[in-house]
This record gives sequence, structure tokens and C-alpha cells, in this order.
Amino acid sequence: MRHGDKINNLGRTASHRRALLSNLTAQLIEHKRITTTLAKAKALRVYAEPLINRGKVDSTHNRRMVFSYLQNKEAVTELFTVIGDKIASRPGGYTRIIKLPIRMGDAAEMAMIELVDFNEIYKKDGADAAAKKTRRSRRGNTAAAATPAAAATATVTPAEATPSDEQAVETTEAAAEATNETPAAPQEPDAAEGHA
Repeated sequence: MRHGDKINNLGRTASHRRALLSNLTAQLIEHKRITTTLAKAKALRVYAEPLINRGKVDSTHNRRMVFSYLQNKEAVTELFTVIGDKIASRPGGYTRIIKLPIRMGDAAEMAMIELVDFNEIYKKDGADAAAKKTRRSRRGNTAAAATPAAAATATVTPAEATPSDEQAVETTEAAAEATNETPAAPQEPDAAEGHA
């Protein structure tokens, strides 16, 4: 029984698995995006994110700790110089897994794992992210869905209004009221059919 066994061994011994995850992490740091199987990508995320988190603080101790896992000087340098500067403000979640079509040879589930801050397609501009509202408002929706008649009334101010403009405003208001009354008319025949 495998009670509480949360580690995916990936069909390898412990040393083989550590070497695999170390190499995948080094390649992810170097290339910012790699394609692998879904199971390896999920295991890689658990292995790589704590190491990437250490890249925020460039100290000798952190460099030595990351090097003890990766055994790759170029990857450690890249992590603490390029990646560390870019992820400094992110509190976590440095990687993203995107599922891909299955592999043709053995039908393995494939996935692409990438560093979130290095994808220019999904990345939003800083101004847009700051301007985004976090609360939905009904007022914004009703103002956007305003009828053309309401827009016509909004463009004419009382100071600029002439007698012909006032008549035009009254006719558009009357037309708007008429459109509001039209849905009520078809309901009467339905009620008659229900009683018959």
C-alpha cells in the first residue's frame, strides 16, 4: 500500500531522480522554457521553485546552496543575475505548466514548463495591471449598455437646447418608452392560451 506516498518517483532510483531533476532545472534556468512529460514537469516544479526563490537574494550562502543542487555554474550565475532581478517582486509561483498534445511514439502526456516572468505573450503591461479593477460594478455595465436615445439626450445640454432639440429629445424619450412597452404585449396571448 502507498499510504501518504506523495513523491512521484518517475520510475527511477533516488540518485537517478535527483540527477534528472537537477539537469531539468538547469535547462529551465538556461532556456526559460522546456518541453517534457507532464509527470516530469509537475515533479520539476516542486524541485525548482525553492531554488528559484533563493535567486532573489544574491549571497554566497544562497549561491552555494543552489550549486549543491544543480552542479552547474552557468545556471547558478544566470539564476542570480538575470532571473533574480526579474522575479524580485513576485511572491511565488515562478513557473507555469501548459499541457501539450500527446507524444506520437508512446502517447505520453506532454507539457511545457516555463518561467512566468519571461513569457512576453501572457505578460501584461505594468500600467494595465495597476489600472485593473478588482471589484465589479453594476454602474459600469449599465452605462456601457446605454441606449442610443440616452446618448442623444446626454449630448444636448439645456443651455444649447433649441425648441427643435427639445422636441427631438421628447420624441427619443417617447420612442424609448415605447420600446420598453413592447415586451408586455406578447404576454397577453400566452395567458389566453394557458386558460384555453
